[in-house]
Amino acid sequence: MGRFVNPDNSAFQVALNSDIYVDKTGLIKYTNSAMDKDRAFICNSRPRRFGKSVAANMLVAYYSRGCSSEKMFENLEIGRDVEFKQHLNSYDVIHFDVQWCRMDAGSADATVGYINENIIKELKQNYPDVSLEGVRTAYGALSNINNETGKKFIVIIDEWDVLIRDEATNQVVQNEYINFLRGMFKGSEPTKFIHLAYLTGILPIKKVKTQSALNNFDEFTMIDAGVLAPYFGFTEEEVNDLCEKYNKNYEEVKRWYDGYMLAGHHIYNPKAVVSVMQRGEFQSYWSQTGTYEAIVPLINMDFDGLKKDIITMISGGSVNVRTKSYQNDMLTFKNKDDVMTLLIHLGYLAYDSKSHMAYIPNEEIRSEFVDAVEERAWNEFFEFKVQSDALLEATLDMDEKKVALEIEKIHMEYVSTIQYNNENSLSSVLSIAYLSAMQYYFKPVRELPTGKGFADFVFIPKAEYAHDYPALVVELKWNKSAETAIQQIKSKNYSNMLEQFKGDILLVGINYDKKSKKHNCKIEKL
Repeated sequence: MGRFVNPDNSAFQVALNSDIYVDKTGLIKYTNSAMDKDRAFICNSRPRRFGKSVAANMLVAYYSRGCSSEKMFENLEIGRDVEFKQHLNSYDVIHFDVQWCRMDAGSADATVGYINENIIKELKQNYPDVSLEGVRTAYGALSNINNETGKKFIVIIDEWDVLIRDEATNQVVQNEYINFLRGMFKGSEPTKFIHLAYLTGILPIKKVKTQSALNNFDEFTMIDAGVLAPYFGFTEEEVNDLCEKYNKNYEEVKRWYDGYMLAGHHIYNPKAVVSVMQRGEFQSYWSQTGTYEAIVPLINMDFDGLKKDIITMISGGSVNVRTKSYQNDMLTFKNKDDVMTLLIHLGYLAYDSKSHMAYIPNEEIRSEFVDAVEERAWNEFFEFKVQSDALLEATLDMDEKKVALEIEKIHMEYVSTIQYNNENSLSSVLSIAYLSAMQYYFKPVRELPTGKGFADFVFIPKAEYAHDYPALVVELKWNKSAETAIQQIKSKNYSNMLEQFKGDILLVGINYDKKSKKHNCKIEKL
């Protein structure tokens, strides 16, 4: 049992001892199935506080020869698997956290040497009969051991990308670390001494420098989470179970913390959910301990259209993002798409891989964006907010002519001539138009499914405003009439989705005439 070679299971035991533990041991079934195959090299990137380190510690506890973990796992999901005992505590495991190693080494420049030195030292203790004199690298030692004994290893690295992220301008550290990764995982030799490699961090594999070192890895990211989606973050079912156990309103939790869609799963940030269960207050928990300091410089970059897109997303809209050009570091930004791609990986934006649209996932993150924008005093934000104040007031007063006029003004100012008659642009206009609603309402639900169709926008008041502000159900029409929009709301029973809401409901029908570029509005109270 050592720090780096064959660690014990104490780190995972801490997770099991926690007041709230959600079983994610189904991940082990996948890693068991990948072992000694061409998909045995796994890189899993997620934002901070999404359970990456807990998962790494879980894999260590399950595989390491340095502990006995049967009782720890027997009542969890993996304990019911037919191959549970076949792999349990059966392997030599190498495990280290690069962030911790950097701190203990004293500097980034000393980190790779520190990792090599300490792994070799412990390997000598575990394999005293294998000659490791003169060996200078961990991968060289693993190769020697495999050559003399036939032994293979499981390598688990937490925060694997910290030197790539934080030392992007330090060419010496970059080169040394990339060479270490290349020796550890690339080529035919590592396949001889590695059963399974599992890397976890925030960013995917860097496309330029580390691509050649790690292009044999299967990647699972916030853009393409694949089969690992349900094992990082809490699923909808898991959150619902916690709400029942801790007597919390599930719909309220959903409005505050839902929003990430990964491979068909609704995923919640674990830190936020656990905090609201234990503390009871709905607020932003995760981002206070995450990378909030990254938001302000990123969204303040002077790329054309970036600020407008951020305001659109704050308002509840979505924007198209091309994610393939980003170089997967904290340094290289060629356009606004690169900025938003990084924000997706950091967890500040969610991403729909089918539509290629990015959006702010929930109320927790939206509040952080609003703070960041207000801190930078964006003129664009405040200009839209002034217009939006007038629109919201007119809507609540049921002043149909003024609502139509205000939306028309925003439509003309917000959308370029080329896009003016685009259906998506009209939806974006409506998001921006009701920007002021964010103070009193949750992020608007887009195309909320009902029994007979979809509502374009549904604004539900926050709990503290529910007695004073009505819910809003807004339907958009092209080249028809506002009355038609109202009739559609009624005929499709959109209001049924709000049957638990005890206050008033305003039905807002808006029509846009493509030829005249005029808007008209009809508002009814339900």
